[in-house]
Amino acid sequence: MGILSGNPKEEPMHYGEVYSVWMHLSAAKASVAAYETLLNHAGDEDLQKIIKDIIEDTSKQEIEEVERLLTEHGIGMPPTPAKRPEACIEKIPAGARFLDQEIANKLSADIAAGLISCSTVMGQCIREDIASMYANFHTKKAQYATKVLRLLKDKGWLIPPPLHIDPSDC
Repeated sequence: MGILSGNPKEEPMHYGEVYSVWMHLSAAKASVAAYETLLNHAGDEDLQKIIKDIIEDTSKQEIEEVERLLTEHGIGMPPTPAKRPEACIEKIPAGARFLDQEIANKLSADIAAGLISCSTVMGQCIREDIASMYANFHTKKAQYATKVLRLLKDKGWLIPPPLHIDPSDC
Protein backbone atom coordinates (compact mmCIF):
# COMPACT_ATOMS: atom_id res chain seq x y z
CA MET A 1 0.00 0.00 0.00
CA GLY A 2 1.45 3.37 -1.03
CA ILE A 3 1.42 6.71 0.74
CA LEU A 4 -1.58 7.90 -1.31
CA SER A 5 -3.72 4.74 -1.16
CA GLY A 6 -5.26 4.96 2.30
CA ASN A 7 -7.53 7.36 4.14
CA PRO A 8 -7.25 10.72 2.33
CA LYS A 9 -7.29 12.60 5.65
CA GLU A 10 -4.08 10.81 6.61
CA GLU A 11 -2.34 11.60 3.33
CA PRO A 12 0.05 14.52 3.11
CA MET A 13 -0.94 17.62 1.18
CA HIS A 14 1.23 18.41 -1.82
CA TYR A 15 2.76 21.85 -2.23
CA GLY A 16 0.13 22.98 -4.74
CA GLU A 17 -2.68 22.08 -2.35
CA VAL A 18 -0.95 23.84 0.53
CA TYR A 19 -0.36 27.00 -1.48
CA SER A 20 -3.86 27.12 -2.99
CA VAL A 21 -5.62 26.42 0.30
CA TRP A 22 -3.45 28.96 2.16
CA MET A 23 -4.10 31.62 -0.50
CA HIS A 24 -7.83 30.87 -0.41
CA LEU A 25 -7.79 31.39 3.36
CA SER A 26 -5.95 34.67 3.00
CA ALA A 27 -8.44 35.89 0.38
CA ALA A 28 -11.45 34.75 2.43
CA LYS A 29 -10.21 36.63 5.48
CA ALA A 30 -9.65 39.77 3.39
CA SER A 31 -13.13 39.40 1.89
CA VAL A 32 -14.76 39.33 5.32
CA ALA A 33 -13.05 42.62 6.20
CA ALA A 34 -13.99 44.15 2.84
CA TYR A 35 -17.61 43.03 3.07
CA GLU A 36 -17.92 44.33 6.63
CA THR A 37 -16.79 47.69 5.27
CA LEU A 38 -19.13 47.51 2.27
CA LEU A 39 -21.98 46.65 4.60
CA ASN A 40 -21.52 50.09 6.16
CA HIS A 41 -22.03 51.63 2.71
CA ALA A 42 -25.01 49.53 1.63
CA GLY A 43 -28.38 51.25 1.91
CA ASP A 44 -30.59 48.63 0.26
CA GLU A 45 -31.97 46.08 2.74
CA ASP A 46 -31.88 43.18 0.25
CA LEU A 47 -28.24 43.95 -0.52
CA GLN A 48 -27.41 44.18 3.19
CA LYS A 49 -28.98 40.74 3.76
CA ILE A 50 -26.95 39.14 0.98
CA ILE A 51 -23.72 40.70 2.27
CA LYS A 52 -24.45 39.46 5.81
CA ASP A 53 -25.30 35.99 4.50
CA ILE A 54 -22.11 35.83 2.45
CA ILE A 55 -20.04 36.87 5.46
CA GLU A 56 -21.65 34.38 7.84
CA ASP A 57 -22.71 31.50 5.63
CA THR A 58 -19.81 31.23 3.26
CA SER A 59 -16.76 33.23 4.22
CA LYS A 60 -16.66 32.45 7.94
CA GLN A 61 -17.60 28.78 7.43
CA GLU A 62 -14.97 28.41 4.73
CA ILE A 63 -12.39 30.06 7.00
CA GLU A 64 -13.16 27.64 9.84
CA GLU A 65 -12.92 24.56 7.62
CA VAL A 66 -9.72 25.66 5.92
CA GLU A 67 -8.08 26.73 9.20
CA ARG A 68 -8.91 23.30 10.66
CA LEU A 69 -7.32 21.58 7.65
CA LEU A 70 -4.16 23.69 7.75
CA THR A 71 -3.85 23.33 11.54
CA GLU A 72 -4.08 19.53 11.24
CA HIS A 73 -1.09 19.67 8.89
CA GLY A 74 0.94 22.10 10.97
CA ILE A 75 0.72 24.92 8.45
CA GLY A 76 0.78 28.51 9.71
CA MET A 77 -2.15 30.81 9.09
CA PRO A 78 -2.22 34.06 7.14
CA PRO A 79 -3.01 37.13 9.26
CA THR A 80 -6.63 37.95 10.02
CA PRO A 81 -7.63 41.57 9.43
CA ALA A 82 -9.29 43.34 12.33
CA LYS A 83 -13.09 43.26 12.46
CA ARG A 84 -14.47 46.41 10.90
CA PRO A 85 -16.59 48.66 13.11
CA GLU A 86 -20.16 49.47 12.20
CA ALA A 87 -20.66 52.96 10.77
CA CYS A 88 -23.67 55.15 10.15
CA ILE A 89 -24.31 55.37 6.42
CA GLU A 90 -25.47 58.98 6.73
CA LYS A 91 -22.07 59.99 8.09
CA ILE A 92 -20.23 58.71 5.01
CA PRO A 93 -19.85 61.64 2.59
CA ALA A 94 -21.70 61.15 -0.69
CA GLY A 95 -18.53 61.24 -2.80
CA ALA A 96 -16.76 58.75 -0.54
CA ARG A 97 -19.58 56.24 -0.37
CA PHE A 98 -19.86 53.11 -2.48
CA LEU A 99 -23.22 52.95 -4.23
CA ASP A 100 -25.45 49.91 -3.85
CA GLN A 101 -25.10 49.14 -7.56
CA GLU A 102 -21.29 49.20 -7.27
CA ILE A 103 -21.36 46.95 -4.22
CA ALA A 104 -23.66 44.41 -5.89
CA ASN A 105 -21.50 44.33 -9.01
CA LYS A 106 -18.38 43.83 -6.87
CA LEU A 107 -20.06 40.92 -5.09
CA SER A 108 -20.89 39.40 -8.47
CA ALA A 109 -17.31 39.74 -9.70
CA ASP A 110 -15.88 38.37 -6.44
CA ILE A 111 -18.19 35.37 -6.55
CA ALA A 112 -17.22 34.67 -10.17
CA ALA A 113 -13.53 34.78 -9.21
CA GLY A 114 -14.27 32.51 -6.24
CA LEU A 115 -15.93 29.96 -8.51
CA ILE A 116 -12.84 29.86 -10.71
CA SER A 117 -10.58 29.60 -7.67
CA CYS A 118 -12.56 26.69 -6.22
CA SER A 119 -12.51 24.90 -9.58
CA THR A 120 -8.76 25.40 -9.80
CA VAL A 121 -8.17 23.93 -6.33
CA MET A 122 -10.42 20.97 -7.13
CA GLY A 123 -8.41 20.31 -10.30
CA GLN A 124 -5.09 20.46 -8.42
CA CYS A 125 -6.11 18.13 -5.63
CA ILE A 126 -4.96 14.58 -5.24
CA ARG A 127 -6.77 14.33 -1.91
CA GLU A 128 -10.44 13.57 -2.38
CA ASP A 129 -11.45 15.20 0.93
CA ILE A 130 -9.96 18.55 -0.06
CA ALA A 131 -11.46 18.37 -3.55
CA SER A 132 -14.83 17.57 -1.99
CA MET A 133 -14.53 20.49 0.45
CA TYR A 134 -13.88 22.85 -2.46
CA ALA A 135 -16.76 21.34 -4.43
CA ASN A 136 -19.01 22.29 -1.51
CA PHE A 137 -17.54 25.82 -1.46
CA HIS A 138 -18.14 26.01 -5.22
CA THR A 139 -21.77 24.97 -4.85
CA LYS A 140 -22.43 27.64 -2.20
CA LYS A 141 -20.77 30.30 -4.35
CA ALA A 142 -22.85 29.26 -7.36
CA GLN A 143 -26.01 29.66 -5.26
CA TYR A 144 -24.94 33.15 -4.19
CA ALA A 145 -24.05 34.02 -7.78
CA THR A 146 -27.66 33.32 -8.71
CA LYS A 147 -28.98 35.40 -5.78
CA VAL A 148 -26.77 38.36 -6.63
CA LEU A 149 -27.65 38.15 -10.33
CA ARG A 150 -31.36 38.15 -9.43
CA LEU A 151 -30.78 41.16 -7.14
CA LEU A 152 -28.94 43.01 -9.92
CA LYS A 153 -31.79 42.37 -12.34
CA ASP A 154 -34.59 43.12 -9.88
CA LYS A 155 -33.06 46.43 -8.77
CA GLY A 156 -32.15 47.52 -12.31
CA TRP A 157 -28.43 47.51 -11.42
CA LEU A 158 -27.30 45.03 -14.06
CA ILE A 159 -25.35 46.68 -16.85
CA PRO A 160 -25.10 44.10 -19.61
CA PRO A 161 -22.33 44.18 -22.18
CA PRO A 162 -23.37 45.00 -25.74
CA LEU A 163 -25.90 42.37 -26.80
CA HIS A 164 -25.30 40.46 -29.99
CA ILE A 165 -28.32 40.52 -32.24
CA ASP A 166 -28.11 38.30 -35.26
CA PRO A 167 -28.80 40.49 -38.33
CA SER A 168 -30.61 37.62 -40.00
CA ASP A 169 -33.33 37.90 -37.29
CA CYS A 170 -34.23 41.44 -38.46
